[in-house]
Amino acid sequence: MAVKIRLTRMGDKKSPFYRVVVADARSPRDGKYIDLLGTYNPLTNPAEIKIDNEKAAKWLKNGATPTETAKSILVKSGAIKPENK
Repeated sequence: MAVKIRLTRMGDKKSPFYRVVVADARSPRDGKYIDLLGTYNPLTNPAEIKIDNEKAAKWLKNGATPTETAKSILVKSGAIKPENK
């Protein structure tokens, strides 16, 4: 089973709010998920990020792959160390 760390969209029309979740790669974007890692609110200035870094580190260690957006959010929260390019 391929496991991904990704965003699930919540909130009303034109006011998005996201949950950062661990889900099976085959499940739909807003479908069933395995574990909730935190939230991301892009509408506040600066964007509000609340992530349980210990849970995120555990899932990354167990082989969960983050999407591009989820990876950038995890870097900002401190769960992943930024890559130097």
